Amino acid sequence: MMKKDNGLRLAVTLRLLDGEGQRRFGPGVAALLAGVREKRSLRGAAGDMGMAYSKAWRIVRSAEEALGCKLLRSTIGGRHGGGAALTEEAEGLLAAYQALRDEVDAYARQRFGELFRDL
Repeated sequence: MMKKDNGLRLAVTLRLLDGEGQRRFGPGVAALLAGVREKRSLRGAAGDMGMAYSKAWRIVRSAEEALGCKLLRSTIGGRHGGGAALTEEAEGLLAAYQALRDEVDAYARQRFGELFRDL
């Protein structure tokens, strides 16, 4: 029997892959979109993640291409400054991804506890 409380924990990552096994949506894109929702800015979301704005745009464009829908609505500067908002499709995708992630995490934690309780 192994000793208890050895610090082991479970980490589950949920990614959506295309037919060729290429990553198309996952925790990074989800965090970026959630940041845009909060900051109303892709630049602000990228900055919070320590990511270059140009890289954030590449990630968004790549996800849009793979998913076949726009994820962001952008407004150009002007009097009140520019900004970004999630499209309806992005809101739905993010909500579905977060719900699935929460369900998978809950199940995985439960099974981890059952199967590894003696560790």
